[in-house]
Amino acid sequence: MPDTTPDLPALPVTFRPGRTRAVLVVIAAVTLVTVSAVGLLLAGLGPGERLSFVLTAFVLAGVLLVLARPKVVADESGVTVVNLTNKRRLEWPEILRVNLRPGDPWVFLDLSDGTSLPALGIQPGIARQRAIADARALRALAEARSGAGPEVPRG
Repeated sequence: MPDTTPDLPALPVTFRPGRTRAVLVVIAAVTLVTVSAVGLLLAGLGPGERLSFVLTAFVLAGVLLVLARPKVVADESGVTVVNLTNKRRLEWPEILRVNLRPGDPWVFLDLSDGTSLPALGIQPGIARQRAIADARALRALAEARSGAGPEVPRG
């Protein structure tokens, strides 16, 4: 059986869609500045209307920053999956399979409880080859560490 240790990334490792995140952060900043400037520079607006432009700019930028939030963090004891609005901690033995099939928008983790968890931190949107490499690295880590958990007693 070939040794796969050289292919494993050093832990802890964070997987996130870097280019997508950069684009979203830049667009959030541009949106915040542009919409606020328009609201402040338009003639004939009252203070309440100007404030509503600025607040709208913050809401739009906030939504874009939430879209930039996803990541997957792998460490010695398991994986933390941070998606848009939730965060879930998994121990290595809970992860049965790491899937990124053609056409999938992101990685799916098949879990020992029979469910599947989307991991939006690895998505092939802008950087497809990077996402494939990240999915392979996470799969190798899961396969190498899934047997490291305590044995379940047979009853």
